[in-house]
Amino acid sequence: MSEDYVDHEVRGRLGSRFFLFTAVPSWLISLVVHLVFFMILLTIFIPESKNERQILTVDDAPDAEEIEEFVMEEFEPVDMEKLEFDNPLEQPEEAVISDEVNFSDFDEQMAATQMVELSDFAEETMPFSDIMSTQAGNSGNATSGRGQATRLQMLRENGGTGASEEAVVFGIQWIADHQLKNGTWSFDHRSGAKKPGSKDWGTFANSPRGATAMALLPFLGSGITHKEGKYKDQVGAGLNALVSLMEVRGDTGSLHEKDGNMYSHGLATIALCEAYAMTQDKKLQAPAQYAINYIQAAQDPIGGGWRYQFRQRGDTSVVGWQVMGLKSGHMGYLGVRKDTIAGAVKFLDSVQTKNGAAYGYEDPGDRAPLNAVGLLCRMYTGWRKDNPALQQGVAALAKQGPSVGGNANMYYNYYATQVMRQYGGPQWEEWNDKMRDFLVKSQVPQGQAEAGSWHFGGPHTERGGRLYNTSLTLLTLEVYYRHLPIYKAAAADEDFPL
Repeated sequence: MSEDYVDHEVRGRLGSRFFLFTAVPSWLISLVVHLVFFMILLTIFIPESKNERQILTVDDAPDAEEIEEFVMEEFEPVDMEKLEFDNPLEQPEEAVISDEVNFSDFDEQMAATQMVELSDFAEETMPFSDIMSTQAGNSGNATSGRGQATRLQMLRENGGTGASEEAVVFGIQWIADHQLKNGTWSFDHRSGAKKPGSKDWGTFANSPRGATAMALLPFLGSGITHKEGKYKDQVGAGLNALVSLMEVRGDTGSLHEKDGNMYSHGLATIALCEAYAMTQDKKLQAPAQYAINYIQAAQDPIGGGWRYQFRQRGDTSVVGWQVMGLKSGHMGYLGVRKDTIAGAVKFLDSVQTKNGAAYGYEDPGDRAPLNAVGLLCRMYTGWRKDNPALQQGVAALAKQGPSVGGNANMYYNYYATQVMRQYGGPQWEEWNDKMRDFLVKSQVPQGQAEAGSWHFGGPHTERGGRLYNTSLTLLTLEVYYRHLPIYKAAAADEDFPL
């Protein structure tokens, strides 16, 4: 074949292709070019966007190595919708976690160094006049009263009794007996009950984060962690479950959920931060800080509060749990921003009446449960004991007294008891005698079904059920030692040998 023929054929082919190309409309050519360019971009950015929202156990999540070590195994949520609630549940397998929690030993020297570094950082990020300051009464970790020797001393000195502490022991046993095999708890506690006869269950069955957090808090409040205590395996499994349920986006970790919304996140943040503060376990540092970061990111940028959804206009009830979560993070020497606390104070100012002695829900008001929430938040964000509004608010709570009887409001009792305990004096002593004796006497006695638990007909009981009531009651009975006092009376330093 001649070279001229080949050259002619090639030019013919190119010419025909050029003709086809020029015959195509320009808009179609532009569309094809843009589609090709878009497909190239997708190949670059899709892998990153897939990992933008993920479970903390994913390898390429921020700080994934630390977090993955903390999680024992992948968490498998329980499909509560498949349970037949109208029929008695079959007796489940034993819910006690028997396997040893796979945590590395705590390095005391490393923890001490880390504690100093985080403390220096926290001093730049949190108001000086909160629970961590010497002005507020005690320096050092605010959970220090939960140690065995200190706990017994504080129990005696602050109004607790052998009967109240025995009630705590039996109540914690009831909670331990209702843990699910995957480490979580459910407000419908029948799904985890070791013993028959479960009743007064909650309807918020699709809230494993909130239920697990509420179950863990009484263990932690009594000094039991994943490192020590009779129920350390149960606590470890519960913390593992919380961490594995956390969803990460950037440097924030969400424990928000459908039923519990930001309530669940606030409660879970408190649990993670308290566990970290009590143990300084490095594996808990990242999850606890991520939870704090999410609270800060979810704050209403205008009003300074929190409600059910991300950056929604706030309400006092949800704000209370977030402020307590931030406080728990700070007492563990985690980073909390000043502007977040300033925003919370701004919100409290917007719903207060009587110059700050009373509080409403979304607007200024005067509702006893919210008054207790607001006053406790004020104590933790800098109000001195001689503040006239605080004195007036405490006097109002003392006059009303604790909620007792079959329809006792444990939400109110939980917050108000903390306010009265922190304020102290004769008003606290009178409050405590009535509150403590009522709770001890109303516990289900040993030998009966649901022994060790509590159930009242007050607000939120239908949703939270017996687990909700038992958790808040235990935290109320642990008030003597759960947190060190904010306001230190004139006394010798050895009053609290920490």
